[in-house]
Amino acid sequence: MDEKDLILLQLLEENCRTPVSDLAVMAELSEQDTKDRISRLEAAGVIRRYAAVVDWERAGNGSVTAVIELKVSPERDFGYDRIAERIARFPQVRSLRLMTGTYDLQLLVTGSSMHEIARFVAEQIAPMDRIRETATLIIMKTYKENGVTFAVRGEAERLPYSF
Repeated sequence: MDEKDLILLQLLEENCRTPVSDLAVMAELSEQDTKDRISRLEAAGVIRRYAAVVDWERAGNGSVTAVIELKVSPERDFGYDRIAERIARFPQVRSLRLMTGTYDLQLLVTGSSMHEIARFVAEQIAPMDRIRETATLIIMKTYKENGVTFAVRGEAERLPYSF
């Protein structure tokens, strides 16, 4: 992968709906070379999928999102991979990462209510072999997601002035 591929990846990550003609200009490539490079990156699995960043609160979805942190006992010869593969199969799990720090795995989970998320953790995740501890953090409000700012402030608020 060369510098032009990295430029294209950054541009697509910022806005995957950018027309190829614009991508070509920004990356200083021909349109055909841009198309070929994108096709190659897709075929190689570097570009996994194109997605929209949605403000679900504004859309009125009503779902709840939580970060679930797990302490896991790694498995000999497999480390965290096999337990991560099992957890990734649940449709509620939107993201799953191996982390440094106090907890080993971090999940981003969605559900229709806090009760549904609590039940998912208690009935599906916590009882799994090798899970030693869980911590659930409910996301109250999203201000920025994948580089997109959600919080829009109206007019600047005047602060009271006093002596």
